[in-house]
Amino acid sequence: MAMSAYFMPTVNLMGVGCVNEAGNRVQGLGGNKVLIVTNEGLVNAGIAGKVEKILKDAGLQVVIYDNAQPNPTDHNVDDGFKVWQTEKCDTLVSLGGGSSHDCAKGIGLLVANGGKIHDYEGVDQSDKPPVPLIAINTTAGTAAEMTRFCIITDTSRDVKMAIVDWRVTPAVSINDPELMVAMPPALTASTGMDALTHAIEAYVSTAATPLTDSAALMALKLISKNLPIAVANGTNIEAREQMAYAQFLAGMAFNNASLGYVHSMAHQLGGFYNLPHGVCNAILLPYVSQFNLISCADRFSDIAVAMGENITGLSVNEAGQKAIEAIKDLSASVGISVGLKALNVKEKDLAIMAENAKKDACQLTNPRLATQDEVVQLFKEAM
Repeated sequence: MAMSAYFMPTVNLMGVGCVNEAGNRVQGLGGNKVLIVTNEGLVNAGIAGKVEKILKDAGLQVVIYDNAQPNPTDHNVDDGFKVWQTEKCDTLVSLGGGSSHDCAKGIGLLVANGGKIHDYEGVDQSDKPPVPLIAINTTAGTAAEMTRFCIITDTSRDVKMAIVDWRVTPAVSINDPELMVAMPPALTASTGMDALTHAIEAYVSTAATPLTDSAALMALKLISKNLPIAVANGTNIEAREQMAYAQFLAGMAFNNASLGYVHSMAHQLGGFYNLPHGVCNAILLPYVSQFNLISCADRFSDIAVAMGENITGLSVNEAGQKAIEAIKDLSASVGISVGLKALNVKEKDLAIMAENAKKDACQLTNPRLATQDEVVQLFKEAM
């Protein structure tokens, strides 16, 4: 096995009430003036105000930038960076799901390194020590609060840039399930399916290790059991907490084993049409899994078991097929059963999206090599 590396934040707080530690953690990193990067929805829901009070009660100054879009753009990052400069902040706190965290990571890159966010597309393109970032999570899906991944839309090319850089890893992650109770069922479902995709793509990745495998399989068990419950009743704090652990474990897996064609294709759908990332993943996952099955049927057999399927007496291929059925069943049970056509994806755009997917960093670890034509075909099957 080639050398592997393992990346995650230094401190990770989990469980009910842990958000109350945020002020102490900012102080521990030497912070005085905090820029909270969040979105209008969390401001209107009062969650941003709650976090602002926790920070102010710890004696900190607080500025809020609330324009992180659902698929954050280069313009969002620039705007946030300007607020940082104008207000002379020294610490970042991201509050939300992947969009807020990614936007804050982008701002941090510009603060530390200068230039434009486009300069950092690819792997480890920065070279200056990172700005202190504390990531407070409100969704159970992207795991952006603990990863070295930062996905920003380049508005000039309609492409989601994959920035993979250990220096954007937050110093502290906070997963308080009480902040997740307000997530509506559709968002709970799509972010949960994003986490499932992380676990599956990491488990079949060519860069998987025993460390990532253990995290991925446990994530699959927890998601299969708890996601339907969390979608059905968002106030079930036990299901919310288990999903917080599940998405974090899936993050541990893909942060180190990376991903595959589901994500490299979903990034194009997000860049072209500004579609919800988790929904794109959920739609693509069964088709890409079917494509990948011949390359690692034994791994898909393990996925079937982790998702609660009985594979007694089945061949490895049949067991792997059970995993794909389990994925479809889970997706349908949480209300995601449409195809790309229903999301207004156009056949004329498939060739350019396939070409861009082939350049996306996430496809490098897919277990089966795909030609551009095969990627177009996968898009077509998912229509």
